[in-house]
Amino acid sequence: MKSLRVTAILLALSLVGFVASAQSTLTGAGSTWVYPLVAKWAAAYQQNNGVEVNYQSIGSGGGIAQIKAGTVAFGASDMPLKPEDLSSAGLIQFPTAVAGEDLVYNLPGIQAEQLVLSGPLVADIYLGKIKKWNDPAIAKLNSGLNLPDMDITVVHRSDGSGTTFTFCDYLSKVSPEWKDKVGANTSVAWPTGVGGKGNEGVASYVQRIPGSIGYVEYAYILESHLFDARMVNRDGKIVSPSLKGFQDAAAHVDFTKAQDFYVILTDHTGPDTWPISGCTWQILRKNAPKETNMAVMKFFDWGFEHGQDMARSISFGPLPSSTVEAIKSYWKKELGYSL
Repeated sequence: MKSLRVTAILLALSLVGFVASAQSTLTGAGSTWVYPLVAKWAAAYQQNNGVEVNYQSIGSGGGIAQIKAGTVAFGASDMPLKPEDLSSAGLIQFPTAVAGEDLVYNLPGIQAEQLVLSGPLVADIYLGKIKKWNDPAIAKLNSGLNLPDMDITVVHRSDGSGTTFTFCDYLSKVSPEWKDKVGANTSVAWPTGVGGKGNEGVASYVQRIPGSIGYVEYAYILESHLFDARMVNRDGKIVSPSLKGFQDAAAHVDFTKAQDFYVILTDHTGPDTWPISGCTWQILRKNAPKETNMAVMKFFDWGFEHGQDMARSISFGPLPSSTVEAIKSYWKKELGYSL
């Protein structure tokens, strides 16, 4: 009898340990764009609060699918869901931080930011119309640069990707042909090229294939020391990707007045504005357990309050305080509870 009581006590203790472990772990999945930021926040949050945030960098399409299926506590997407789609699926979304993406290349003798590209030029490259690096259209923007007589290998995402949405949304605004033939979504029918999984996959392909070009989030460019291009923005200015350029793009929108924070940051005006700017949205289920959504809210609230220096260190632009306050009000309105 005594051994049964001991066994029962041990079992009870193990169950308590299991529950405590479950409560101290938070799961999320989606955007590879935002992974560098979430990873930094997660490491610091666990150290300060004892909660492990297990985030899987699987692409925005996967994040949307998993949060809809209820297999994660939060999904992350660089393509905002339209208010009607959120409503029909019983979801809410809120922004995390502003960032940008750029074209990276692997060209013999050409260093980082020596190459200049424009939106229409990039569209023609990705449409397969421009096939050589010394094409006259590229040479016209790069007088004095020794462009190689080399085939262009286009690299794009193979998975459902908000980075792809942002890239294709930009191309749709600067190229009518791209808009008509390809359009903008997390997955598109690519006219040409090879596909890599995640920002990591695209970056890896470009590093390995001479003559290649691909699009990746700026934090990956910094961390992997990739060679990236300068771009001609909407005002006709040649600009380099920068935190200021991303924030200048965000200055043209008002998150606080947009239903469910639905805004697009590509191709805005301004002399310093970076043309391929974007944001990541976190997505929650309204019918998830209160404790689950509260845990997600606490994590991102901590990031908004304490993680901004980490964000800036990898060129993620912090949200304005007015937007953070609007997010907190949105949580209470849509979920019925607040922190």
